[in-house]
Amino acid sequence: MSANSRVRRIAAGAAARSAAAKPRRAKKGSAVVVSRWSRSLRERSYSRLCVEEAARLLQRMGCETRIFDPSDLPLPGSPGDDDHPAVRELREHALWSEGMVWCSPERHGQVSGLMKLQIDHLPLSLGGMRPTQGRTLAVMQVSGGSQSFNAVNTLRLLGRWMRMITIPNQSSVAKAFQEFDEAGRMKPSAYYERIVDVMEELVRFTVLTRPHATQLVDRYSERKAAGSPVEAAADLSAIAIARQA
Repeated sequence: MSANSRVRRIAAGAAARSAAAKPRRAKKGSAVVVSRWSRSLRERSYSRLCVEEAARLLQRMGCETRIFDPSDLPLPGSPGDDDHPAVRELREHALWSEGMVWCSPERHGQVSGLMKLQIDHLPLSLGGMRPTQGRTLAVMQVSGGSQSFNAVNTLRLLGRWMRMITIPNQSSVAKAFQEFDEAGRMKPSAYYERIVDVMEELVRFTVLTRPHATQLVDRYSERKAAGSPVEAAADLSAIAIARQA
């Protein structure tokens, strides 16, 4: 068999597995995005205001959005935390979503504890389902001082750990207290235009990866552990292992 024929058979087998998988998309034809935010104890939270701006943009781009309020989350590992209403709501949002927006204030050079708390409540596997794997992710941060990228860099690391597709663009708003008017709307600026860029890119990545999301996270080790039948002539990993035998 020629190399081109083998590649075509492998692609066809992967596509068939992807088509056979149960779809998790809530709505065809638009990117479905859940936005999550981390806030301080202040009533005027700039990370929340940034996410609200992002949600407005996403809705105008044809997306469905949900914003999660983490203020009632318990500490991970506390008694009954899995059954806590806020934890159940967070996980339901994650399973519903096709993509996410994470926004955190930078505190002492890192993401806030409340932002990390939300991520710690999302297991890699939940009842046989993966609440984050294969979903797209956009990361943003706000700072009280000069522009920094420590929080978004950490969010990228966490997104990779959660097996998400983190888009290349990102937003970092410096001196966030100067960027919003009294009504809580973001003033016209390069910072606002960057958020527009990031949301536009998130929608594009979500729509482009949607037909291939299952295939992109289809792993040989997991197929083997699940006892799924392996087509020796069409499974790329099986072919590679056979050649080493």
